[in-house]
Amino acid sequence: MRSAQRQFIVLGAALAAALAITNVPTMGQSGAAVASNDFPNPYKIENFGQLPASRKMGQTYGIDIDRDGKSVWVFERCGGMTCDGSSVAPLLKFDSSGRLVASFGAGMFIYPHGLFIDADDNIWVTDGQGKNGKGQQVFEFSPTGRVLMMLGTAGVAGTSPDTFNQPSDVLVTSNAIFVADGHGGDTNARIVKFDRNGKYIKEWGKKGSGPGEFDTPHGLLLDPQGRLLVADRGNSRVQVFDQDGKFIAQWKQFGRPSGIFLDRAGMLYAADSQSGVPNTNPTLKRGIRIGGERDGKVRFFVPDPEPTDLAGGGGREGVAVDRDGIIYVAKTGAGGLYRYTKGATSTH
Repeated sequence: MRSAQRQFIVLGAALAAALAITNVPTMGQSGAAVASNDFPNPYKIENFGQLPASRKMGQTYGIDIDRDGKSVWVFERCGGMTCDGSSVAPLLKFDSSGRLVASFGAGMFIYPHGLFIDADDNIWVTDGQGKNGKGQQVFEFSPTGRVLMMLGTAGVAGTSPDTFNQPSDVLVTSNAIFVADGHGGDTNARIVKFDRNGKYIKEWGKKGSGPGEFDTPHGLLLDPQGRLLVADRGNSRVQVFDQDGKFIAQWKQFGRPSGIFLDRAGMLYAADSQSGVPNTNPTLKRGIRIGGERDGKVRFFVPDPEPTDLAGGGGREGVAVDRDGIIYVAKTGAGGLYRYTKGATSTH
């Protein structure tokens, strides 16, 4: 579901064409706005998700909300750092109480990464690495686990229209599929657009730090104006485009975003999982920055409770918000799934 696009998804393309979207107020179009730690934290944090006694939650980035507005889907790495050689199912659905109600996908993936629930409640995922003829693909599943579509060439990394190189995320509208293709280093750094049947339309982006360039395009969302937001993690910014790739703005006030989500009230949630170390935004804390998507003003900051030097590396990367404003957060590193609810307001 990932954001307000649930209620606007059918109108997204029409709105994008009809509205003068470059005139929508956006904070920090020149990149002048900067991220901060100095915001109130009204949230309390608890563990979420009940797994069988023999099963544990692996590294997890992919997370989204079911069409019912309450259930939570996650795409985790088979209880560890990879699904290579594993026989457990990495696609998991929890009800709002944390009870596991569905699972599938065993033996299909190498490196579970992005996850998106579309308007028909179908599940889209990206397999971010390749090995032994598997991986480097995007899959669409029905809610019961039937494969409906595959994009990319299994196990093959590339830059052509029918290959990916570590696809990080996927987003689907009523008439298009967008793939954030690349995960830093020597992988790709582009957004690839397909029609709703999987036919290649276009792509944009290259490795760099200028407008329309990327260094780890890690997350995607669509806003009510039909604009595509990209979590350009390696450049510590959110970039804003129209659906044809025209650059509109960049926002740096949300930190170094791994995951982004837009709720029904227009609040943008950005999960910063990499700041706070000597070579990466050393003065910023990791955590969830929350602010208005239209005015760009950050209002809350929920810091990660763990230190930045955890064994296994990685922080709280994935973020999703249900219809009642409850935040769900997924963690790489040692793995984990958490629920954030509003409690006594605190500052830090």
